Amino acid sequence: MPEPPAAVGEPRSPKRSKSTVNSVVELVLIVVIAVGLAVLIQAFVIKPYKIPSGSMEPTLAVGQRILVDRIGNALDGPRVGEIAVFHPPRWADQSAVCGPHPHKVAPGGEACASPVAEEDTSTNFIKRIVAGPGDVIAVREGHVYRNGKRESDPYIRECGRVPECNFPAPIKIPPGHWFMMGDNRGDSDDSRFWGPVPTSWIIGSAFFTYWPIDRIGGL
Repeated sequence: MPEPPAAVGEPRSPKRSKSTVNSVVELVLIVVIAVGLAVLIQAFVIKPYKIPSGSMEPTLAVGQRILVDRIGNALDGPRVGEIAVFHPPRWADQSAVCGPHPHKVAPGGEACASPVAEEDTSTNFIKRIVAGPGDVIAVREGHVYRNGKRESDPYIRECGRVPECNFPAPIKIPPGHWFMMGDNRGDSDDSRFWGPVPTSWIIGSAFFTYWPIDRIGGL
């Protein structure tokens, strides 16, 4: 027969108290596991980033938020054409210096073919990969000519004859390095001035934007 309901003021049965404790413990474990998984996913698989500047306009606006795949590059390697988050060379976020013998590059000649030192900074940059190891590139009016052929670039902001958009003398990308450029070619601090970056400095590729709402979608 079913157990009669407890009378008012009658203490709860030990069975019910134990069931309540088990439920609380189970809930706590679920929360701990969920938080742990979220931390692991963000640390090793997918990480959110906020766009800090207008260097990737019109593709990405200031304040826009994206998700970055941190494991894909480790498995398949970077690819020309993808948008990547990476660490630039040391001092790149303070002064644009080209290496291996530190100097400033001047528009109208060669873009920087080598970072000033094989040492990165903790700052995160986001740019588009426009060339990879062994590629020969030149930049004319903001357009990249890779291995003698102009790259298709409907996503860029045209910059025409702005001096920083012209590095017509070809350079060769060294082994294991990637040349980064912002889509806002006339207003981007990128590899043209401080050189290509090693594969090990690339954190991952941007694949999705989730804020603002009207720009939700893949990249």
